[in-house]
Amino acid sequence: MPHASLKLTPGVDQNETPALNEAGLSTTNLVRFIYDRNGVGLIQKLGGWTKFYANSIGSIVRALWAWEDTNSNAWLAVGAETSGGNTNLLNVINNGAIKNITPRTILDNVTVSVATTTGSNVVTITDNTTTGITSYDSVFISTPISVGGLVLFGFYQTFFLASNQYQILAIDSLGNPAYATGSTPAAAVPLFSVTSGAATVTVTLNNHGYSAGNTFPILTTTTVGGVTLSGNYTVQSVIDANNFTITAQNTASSTTTGYLNGNLAQYTYYIGIGPAPVGTGYGIGTYSSGGYGTGTDVVPTTGIAITATDWTLDNWGQILVACPIGGALYYWNPTSGNPTATVMNAGPDVNDGMFIAMPQRQVVAWGSTENGIQDPLLIRWCDVNDFSSVTSWINLSTNQAGSYRIPKGSKIIGCIQGPQQGLIWTDLSLWSMQYINQPYIYGFNEVGTGCGLIARKAATSLNGVIYWMGQSQFFMYSGNGVEPIPCPIWDVIFQDLDKTHLNKIRVAPNSRFGEITWYYPTMSDGGEVNAYVKYNVFLKQWDFGTLSRTAWINESVLGPPIGAGSDQFIYQHETSTDADGQPMLSSFQTGYFALSDADLKNFIDQVWPDMKWGYYGGTQNATVNLTFYVTDYPGTAPTVYGPYALTQGTQFISPRFRGRLVSIGLSSNDLGSFWRIGNIRYRYQQDGKY
Repeated sequence: MPHASLKLTPGVDQNETPALNEAGLSTTNLVRFIYDRNGVGLIQKLGGWTKFYANSIGSIVRALWAWEDTNSNAWLAVGAETSGGNTNLLNVINNGAIKNITPRTILDNVTVSVATTTGSNVVTITDNTTTGITSYDSVFISTPISVGGLVLFGFYQTFFLASNQYQILAIDSLGNPAYATGSTPAAAVPLFSVTSGAATVTVTLNNHGYSAGNTFPILTTTTVGGVTLSGNYTVQSVIDANNFTITAQNTASSTTTGYLNGNLAQYTYYIGIGPAPVGTGYGIGTYSSGGYGTGTDVVPTTGIAITATDWTLDNWGQILVACPIGGALYYWNPTSGNPTATVMNAGPDVNDGMFIAMPQRQVVAWGSTENGIQDPLLIRWCDVNDFSSVTSWINLSTNQAGSYRIPKGSKIIGCIQGPQQGLIWTDLSLWSMQYINQPYIYGFNEVGTGCGLIARKAATSLNGVIYWMGQSQFFMYSGNGVEPIPCPIWDVIFQDLDKTHLNKIRVAPNSRFGEITWYYPTMSDGGEVNAYVKYNVFLKQWDFGTLSRTAWINESVLGPPIGAGSDQFIYQHETSTDADGQPMLSSFQTGYFALSDADLKNFIDQVWPDMKWGYYGGTQNATVNLTFYVTDYPGTAPTVYGPYALTQGTQFISPRFRGRLVSIGLSSNDLGSFWRIGNIRYRYQQDGKY
C-alpha cells in the first residue's frame, strides 16, 4: 500500500469553505506557527502563563505599563476600571508588593467667598464645606469668578492658610502674575440675562477681558428662562468691560436673569497627600501671609478616589504618567515617597489619552482642551523636559509647548509614539507628528486615508513597523506607506465583533515570536473581551481562538509579555507550558483533504505520528489527541474517528476509515507538556466508489 505525508498549508483560512481550504487550517485555539526553512509554518502549542501578582486587582484591568526607576527598581503600573466598589484603580507593583496610588479629588459647589488685595496676585478663597486644603493640593475653578479686577478660571496650585481657607496665585494667559487692580463689586460668578422670544444672552462678568469672536466656555450646565447653557459659545458683541453677549441654541421662554451654577462657585480639588502642615503662620501659605508664630493644627482632606473606565500610561524617565480617559493628567515619582499620583495642574484637565514624545521628552495629550471643554480633535503638548512649571503648557516664543487641531475627521481615536514620530489616528485617517523644532515644534501630515483606527488601543509598533485594526480590515505602515493586510479569517472577526464595546479591543505585540494579537469582544459574550486574532509578521499568517486579555504590554524590563485577564488577575506569558497551573486547551482542525482526485473512495488503515513531544532537552511527555472527520460530500455531516491518544511511544495507530474527504483535528489538554507537529504519514489505498 502506498504512503503519503500530511503536509499542512501554514496559516488559517476561514474565508474559504472547508473543502476549498484543502490541507489548510480552518480553526485553531492557543497555537502558534514557527518558521520552517522549507516554507511550511510548523504548528506548535502556544506558550503558557503564570500569575505575575498573586491577588486579584479587584476590578478589570484596562492598562499596563512597565518601567524602571533610577534605583534599578522595576515597576508595573496597573490601571483598572471602576466597578464592584473597587477604588484601587491605579496601582504600582514592585517585587510582588502592590501600592495604591489612585488620584483623589473632591467636587464642591459653595457660596462664593474670594478676597484679593490691590497690587497683589495672591487670592484668598474660603470654603467651609471642604476643609484642610493644603499646599500639596490643586484646585480647578470651573465657574469663572470675577474679583478685584481679576477673573479666576482653570487650574491653580493651592497654599494652605487655615482649616477653611487657602490661597492661589492669579496668572494671566501667558503665565505672568495677574495683580488685583482695586475694589470692585463682591466676587461673583457670571450673571445671565435673557429676553422672552430671543436667543441672545447678556453675560455680566466684571473685567471679563473678552473681544468679539472669542470663545466663552460654560462648564457647569445652567438653565435661565428656558435656555440651557453648556459648552463653548462665541462672544457676539462686547457691551462694555463688564458685559458681553452670546447666542443660545434656543429662544428664551421668559425674561429673567440667573447666575451660573445657581450663584455657587464650583471647585474641583485634586488632592496630593503629604505631611500635615503645622498650622497657619509665617511661611505656611503664600509668601508673608499669616501672622508670625500663629497657627492651629489642621487635618488635611484626603478626598475621594477618582472613577475611570480606561487609562493610558507611559513613563517620563523614572516618573509614571497616567491619564484616566476623559480626565486630567497625573504623575507619580517612585523615589518621592508620595502615596498618590499628583495632578499636572499646569496641563489640560480633560483628555482622551496621552503619550510621551521621544527623544525630546514631551507629554502629548490628545482629545484635549484649551478651556475645560473637550475638543476631540485637539493635540496639546508641554515644553521639552518640563510638564509642571506654570508656563510649561502655554505656547510661548521662549518654550516648545503648543497645540494643533487635526483638520479632518470627527475625533482622534488613538495615538502612539512610533519610530521617529508620533502617530495619530482619527476615525478616518492616519496622521504623523514629526518634531521640527522652532517655531512650529511639530509638523503634521496625513499619511493615510480610509484607514482609521477601530479603538484607542488597537495600534502598536513592532520592529519599526506599525500595525493596527481598522473598522473593517487590518493595516500596516512602513517605508512603503499605509498598506492593508489581507486577512483570511475576516469572517470570524468582523462578522461577530461586538461593535457596542469596541474600546475594549486590545492589541498585544509579542516580539519574542513576531506576533501581533488583537483581543476583542464578540456579540455572544456579554460585552467583555473573550476572543483573539493573531498575525505572525514573519510568516504573514493568521490564527484565532478564545482567550480574554483586557490589557497587555510587550516584553519589557519585567521580562516576557504581561497580560491581564477578565478574571481580574495579571499574568506573565511565555513562562510555562500551562494556563496558570491548569491544562491549556490547544487545538487545530484542517480543511478537507481530497483523498482521491476522481470519485473513488480511499481506505486509510495506519497513521504514523511525528512530533516534538517536549522542549529541547526537557521531558518528552506530551499527550496529543488526533481525530479524523470523514465524509463523502462537503455538506454532509462527517463520521468521527477518534480521538486517538498519541505519545512519543506511539509507533502508529490504525483508524481504518474510508471516504472521499477527511479533516484532521489535533488537540491537547495535559499538564506540563509541549508539542510541535512534524511530518505525520499515513498508509492508504483506493477502495471503490460506494
